[in-house]
Amino acid sequence: MYYNGIYHLFYQYNPKGAVWGNIVWAHSVSKDLVNWEALEPAIYPSKPFDINGCWSGSATVLPNNMPVIFYTGIDPNQYQVQNYAVPANLSDPYLREWIKPDNNPIVVADKTMNKTAFRDPTTAWKVGGHWRMLVASRRKLRGMAYLYRSRDFKTWVKAKHPLHSVANTGMFECADFFPVSLSGDNGLDTSAVGPNVKHVLKVSLDLTRYEYYTIGSYIPEPRDKYLVDKSFVDGWGGLRYDYGNYYASKTFFDPSKNRRVLWGWSNESDTAQDDVHKGWAGLQTIPRKLWLDPSGKQLLQWPIEEIETLRGQKVQLSNQQLKLGEHVEVKGITAAQADVDVAFTIPNLDKAEPFDPSWTNAQDLCGLKGSTVQGGVGPFGLLTLASEKLEEYTPVFFRIFKGQDKHVVLLCSDASSSSLRKDGLYRPSFAGFVDVDLADKKKISLRSLIDHSVVESFGAGGKTCITSRVYPTLAVFGKAHLFVFNNGTETITADVEAWSMAKPSKMNN
Repeated sequence: MYYNGIYHLFYQYNPKGAVWGNIVWAHSVSKDLVNWEALEPAIYPSKPFDINGCWSGSATVLPNNMPVIFYTGIDPNQYQVQNYAVPANLSDPYLREWIKPDNNPIVVADKTMNKTAFRDPTTAWKVGGHWRMLVASRRKLRGMAYLYRSRDFKTWVKAKHPLHSVANTGMFECADFFPVSLSGDNGLDTSAVGPNVKHVLKVSLDLTRYEYYTIGSYIPEPRDKYLVDKSFVDGWGGLRYDYGNYYASKTFFDPSKNRRVLWGWSNESDTAQDDVHKGWAGLQTIPRKLWLDPSGKQLLQWPIEEIETLRGQKVQLSNQQLKLGEHVEVKGITAAQADVDVAFTIPNLDKAEPFDPSWTNAQDLCGLKGSTVQGGVGPFGLLTLASEKLEEYTPVFFRIFKGQDKHVVLLCSDASSSSLRKDGLYRPSFAGFVDVDLADKKKISLRSLIDHSVVESFGAGGKTCITSRVYPTLAVFGKAHLFVFNNGTETITADVEAWSMAKPSKMNN
């Protein structure tokens, strides 16, 4: 949340190690979303209603400028209950200490609900005389977003109907519900409604370990309906913020810059992803600005502008031709810690290979047609965190297919060649399709932020984003290299801007 000139990041943290357990709300503060100072935990188990854990939740700043935290506590019965906390001292600019009033919990599951699958209260919003919030849950395999209303922010009543539920998704977690403007890239306060507003519902899926979102119309009166727009898949195959290592994300409205900021958690991929709770180390990804694409068919994301303050040495490659099988090094920057922005020009799309309509799963397709599999138009892109002789590299690349009506664009971030380590490392071929029309411009852009064990990539101006966690053994520190490459028969032209990236002066210390 943003409060009185300071950003507050609360995050799930185990003070005793990088495994699941002993969960507290760690607390860090920043003035620019780049440099962070760690404080004492804001919330930790101390009362009966949270004695077995302080799990995830949200922050809401009330109109009287009072911040309130909602969070899930684990009670003596191991039931998940919803609690609130308020600052002990509003004159402390860092809000170091938080009080949990004795009228907690404020929301408990009733007898029709699953008391051990009922968590992650959202930021609240107000329409008319009532505040609302969602709590994520499941009914057998149906994902549930239960709605609660309150007039005074203390007494909460469950609505007769959930705001939304979806069959066969499994448990909803870390739900997020917020408005987006139909025009421009400015964010909206979480309580905004009206004719020029759409709403986004994002859920994290406990069964699959990825997230998806829908966009639709929110009708608050008379009984709070969320109607998903017809073009959206509402389930496992839905649109994602990020097609890689990315989970439990949350947005907040930043009134200082009129933007909505998205932040996600990139889980450690040292074990199989299904085993994520055993190797539960993670890192916060780079904050992203989030807004509605002009088409209305998806969201766009881009690294917040403050990240550019870390840019140092800059190099450029202009009009670099890349023929079949060529890779050209981008020299003069710290390739293990870099910001790379490339515009690719495709002179001719005629050589694009035909698209098989059965290729509905982008990740499977990337595994089938990796960066070393010769194509017509593509694969072309970047070889990140590469060793000098390419024993290790993480390619981020496009491949263009000829579909029935228009060209199909695939973006891959393929970790399968990222490391020589042999000890069961999780190395998926992450991928997503990119909704662009190449017929007119014949250009596509790629920006990748590289930081030693993480590569965050933004395709086509943030239409498709992929975060990969990788663990090279050779391509580390000064021995990491960066290349642009093409392995398609159509010659591609690349215009590259790349920067060495500095460390923030305060890295959560």
